[in-house]
Amino acid sequence: MTKWINYHHLFYFKTIAELGSISKAAEKLLLGQPTLSAQLKQFEENLGVQLFERQHKRLILTEHGKIALEYGKNIFSLGDEMYEALHDRMRPSKMNISIGALDSIPKQVMLQLTQTALKVAPCKITLIEGKFDDLIREIRAHKVDIAVTNFFPRSEATKGLFHRSLSKRPVSIYGAPRFLNLAKKFPESLEGQPFVLPTFESQLRYDIEHWLKLTGLNVDVIAETQDIALKKLMCTGQLAMIPASLPTVQRQVEARELVEIGKVPGVFEEFFLITSERKISNPIAQALMKNYVIA
Repeated sequence: MTKWINYHHLFYFKTIAELGSISKAAEKLLLGQPTLSAQLKQFEENLGVQLFERQHKRLILTEHGKIALEYGKNIFSLGDEMYEALHDRMRPSKMNISIGALDSIPKQVMLQLTQTALKVAPCKITLIEGKFDDLIREIRAHKVDIAVTNFFPRSEATKGLFHRSLSKRPVSIYGAPRFLNLAKKFPESLEGQPFVLPTFESQLRYDIEHWLKLTGLNVDVIAETQDIALKKLMCTGQLAMIPASLPTVQRQVEARELVEIGKVPGVFEEFFLITSERKISNPIAQALMKNYVIA
């Protein structure tokens, strides 16, 4: 006899599991807590397994619950993908592609990626900026087809995702011309000097901190931000120096707004393309994953 799954109950269970409590799930789903508790109980009874353990008013997923949640995520992700695929087929003359990026990705990289996507096929491109965790969540939900980041942690958070390195370029310290005299005794001359650094959401921040520790330098971090445009603006405004790869500040260097103070040995800026497996893949995203390189 075939067992039927109540997908409303499955969605309620998934929401409770992701939010960690019935009260939060009830608020999001606009349902009363007693109603949602009854629906969850009925779902567990129909499955014949316990999905949660109650520990000090907290809901902890059981092993059965963890398995059910994984299937639930896949089921509703496929539903989103089906909807997108059906609507894309209604507009066969022009495909859609959603491209995500961290704030720290140079706008020149995103311009090149957009130009490459338009060469692959006529398309409408949606560009989204966000934090790494948010982008990964959107990729898994198939709301973002492909994303550009400057790091890719090997962890459970990225399990099941595909990534490819776009470039790996050496990093130097750049500053306005008034800082050029620091090049003579670099890196000792950086002691106590003002810096704008990326936040700890960037691998570059960890690498720079490690280099500073190895060299025994203490710099004055006056600001930290992931926004590369803001970092360059503060740097050209003579407020501080920044670590960056040459392509990131190429235009400012050519315009003599910034100069290289010194190279940071062993530190690189690397960019990645990330996507997820899909039953029906976006052909433009596939082409970018395979062929796109940073000029």
